[in-house]
Amino acid sequence: MLATMSDGRATSANEYPTVPSPAERLTGRALGIDIGGTSIKAAVVDVASGQLVTERIRELTPSPATPEAMLDVVVDVVRRLEATGKLTAGMPGGAGFPSVIRAGQAMTATQLDRSWIGAPVQEMLGQRLRRPMVVLNDADAAGVGEMALGAGQGQPGVVLLLALGTGIGSTLFVNRQLVPNMQLGHVEFHGRDAETRLSSAARTRRKIGWKKWGGEFNELLAQYEEYLWPDLIILGGGMAKEFSKYEKFLKTKAPLVAAAMGNTAGIVGAARVGENAARASGATHSLG
Repeated sequence: MLATMSDGRATSANEYPTVPSPAERLTGRALGIDIGGTSIKAAVVDVASGQLVTERIRELTPSPATPEAMLDVVVDVVRRLEATGKLTAGMPGGAGFPSVIRAGQAMTATQLDRSWIGAPVQEMLGQRLRRPMVVLNDADAAGVGEMALGAGQGQPGVVLLLALGTGIGSTLFVNRQLVPNMQLGHVEFHGRDAETRLSSAARTRRKIGWKKWGGEFNELLAQYEEYLWPDLIILGGGMAKEFSKYEKFLKTKAPLVAAAMGNTAGIVGAARVGENAARASGATHSLG
């Protein structure tokens, strides 16, 4: 399959990580890292069940969010996991990263320092963590987790997942296959990027209640439905846990549900992609 970049250069599908089918039975353990604009979280994951084998370690994303500063935090978090004895040498890992990712490189940096643009994130993480790593968009990683083991499990057709947090992350699955790097949080809404008005952070900044926010968010959902005609919409991110507070203000054609995996979806999804890549390449590691 060929896609075309904006500069006219054709790119092959192997510029994207191979994402396991939601129904695929994976085994073993892998490191999962969820790198976001607000925090950096990681754990060792049993990829078959989605259960965290270690505690979830969380640290704030540094400001400014430069490559060196962020990598230092990631390394510190991973070293603490290694100290548990459950993150063994050579165990593969995956990381969700808040950027469009192509061929392991960051193509955008909306929530991060612009020096990330063009940075070989996957290579940088692999070198600093001394283990095989795969990187994908952070919302895509959460979508992989939710489709395999959460609210999207067994769901055919078109599934749209929206992560409401620092921004609005978006993930699209069509017949259980990921469409990578959807950036629906950046569609124009009332003259601005949608996420600058309707993310969780934006709602707090604007000091608006659930009813007003829900009314505006309905407009955005209507746009998404007109564009994509989803069969199911899943709301995740930090606002998923507050779904009961605003559910009554939302009206959609497609069924609308809260994400089931909470703040572990990105970690689990990243770990599944990391383990899948290691299996495909023939890498082996100890389960510890």
